[in-house]
Amino acid sequence: MNLYKNGNYTVMIMNDGTKVRYTKEDSFIPSFAENCDVKITDMCSQGCPFCYEGCTKFGAHANLFKYPFLLNSLHPYTEMALNGNDLDHPQLEDFLISLKRKKVFANITVNQNQFMTNFDKLKELQDNGLVYGIGVSLISGEINDDVIHHMRLLKNIVLHAIVGILTEKDISKLKNKGIKILLLGYKNLKRGVSYMESNSHQVMNNMSYLYEHVYEMTDWFDVVSFDNLAIDQLDVKRIVPEDKWDEFYMGDDGHYTFYIDMVKGEFAKNSLSQERYPIGDMTIDDMFKFILEKNQD
Repeated sequence: MNLYKNGNYTVMIMNDGTKVRYTKEDSFIPSFAENCDVKITDMCSQGCPFCYEGCTKFGAHANLFKYPFLLNSLHPYTEMALNGNDLDHPQLEDFLISLKRKKVFANITVNQNQFMTNFDKLKELQDNGLVYGIGVSLISGEINDDVIHHMRLLKNIVLHAIVGILTEKDISKLKNKGIKILLLGYKNLKRGVSYMESNSHQVMNNMSYLYEHVYEMTDWFDVVSFDNLAIDQLDVKRIVPEDKWDEFYMGDDGHYTFYIDMVKGEFAKNSLSQERYPIGDMTIDDMFKFILEKNQD
């Protein structure tokens, strides 16, 4: 368990990844970002037809040490969620070592195929304290008992599933298997646009199934969590008592977190935002303060 002070409140991060904030004040006012969602590469050979980042096998890797002000200004116990085909990045391990020295919690997301192919490497990274949590991106229709078995062998593993892509058949294979699942909203960007145009009936049917069964899913999985887009698309607030909502909701995008695209050298409120700003020589705190001020405009 780790405790740290941020603004007028205290954050507690438990060993299983659970985060709790508490304060004696009426509201939580952060001094710095708790979490940064960071894209480190546009290179990916998986070719997911709905990829909102438009990644390809010819995409560019970011230079992870190009922005020393960014790296040097990270606060201890910040959570950094690294996105992209992380394991193919040639600087990944050196970068993770730098984050560990700063006492930053690095979480990475890998495709289901990458997870199975690189299982021993991921276990080594976790055992060495270089990676805290691992998100495994679901390949719809290809989940099997072997994948589920391997997911349960590592710590702080969460299955990532996209609303509209996750099907009823996928859920039937996954439920009651002791899995944590994170539902991510469907992002209608880049290849996500053309995929939606060609598969809108299927996507909407999958969304409808989740909408109707989202409450039951809390019994089927050890933990069910949502990004803010999924919360909107599934109207999660309708199934949560108001007092519990205030207890569990972790805040709007850009209030405790923000997005960094290290490939393009930009930052934004979140990965959906079309309003992007150059990193330049800004620190993490500079960028977060800028986003907070934009939220108030």
